[in-house]
Amino acid sequence: MLPRNLAYFSPSRIAAAMVFALILLWAGSPFVSAAQQDMQDMPGMDMQHDQEELTLARKAKLAADKRESEFNHHLAGFLLILAGAFLFAQDKLATRWPWARYVWPACFLTAGFYLLIFSDTEIWPIGHKPFWIAMSDPEDQQHKVFAIILLSIGVIELQRARGRLQNAWAAWVFPITGMIGAIMLLFHHHQAGMHGPDHMAVMYRIQKEHRGFALAGGGIALARGLSEIHWTWRELFKKLWPLLLIVLGILLMLYTE
Repeated sequence: MLPRNLAYFSPSRIAAAMVFALILLWAGSPFVSAAQQDMQDMPGMDMQHDQEELTLARKAKLAADKRESEFNHHLAGFLLILAGAFLFAQDKLATRWPWARYVWPACFLTAGFYLLIFSDTEIWPIGHKPFWIAMSDPEDQQHKVFAIILLSIGVIELQRARGRLQNAWAAWVFPITGMIGAIMLLFHHHQAGMHGPDHMAVMYRIQKEHRGFALAGGGIALARGLSEIHWTWRELFKKLWPLLLIVLGILLMLYTE
């Protein structure tokens, strides 16, 4: 039973809002594609990039950035697959090893911590660029927001698994922040592929991959929210959202730039 001042934000209304957000995620993809097509049709854009001369040092830096970005996505994908697998087997494993129910929140914590510290190696404390200066870059900003979302989910769900946090609002941190992260992926600023004669094809592929991440992430958030509501289909959604977690993990593991 929610307090009176929170009655407006009932689980059914929150779930309805998440369904609407997921529809927007699906409907937004054609508009993103159309915007990319408009960019491709702009006169002089391809010529400008085709004429760009890259030094050997610059090419080496771009190759290193590509490997770093792909590794970040692949590591996150592996951790999500691991989390989903433990969620499926959690009930059986926890009877023998009680700590098994902490594994999937720990996967989110690990991914969030890695993304916060190591996702952009040019930023302090790993690199030479001061943190406050790096935060003027939209791509760096978004990486840190994604890290905070993962860490928030990990901390809250770990406390719930330990039985230390039983407030009604705690069950909605994952669905709400997850949906926010999914929507942000539609507008993810990514500098990879901005160089070379095939830059438009690379940029389109990266945006297409991120739209897939957004749709899968929105589905996870929606299914998790519906699994928290006491209704007929609750058990179905309890099984569905770990499956979608594995699907997103596979998509991330297949990511290329």
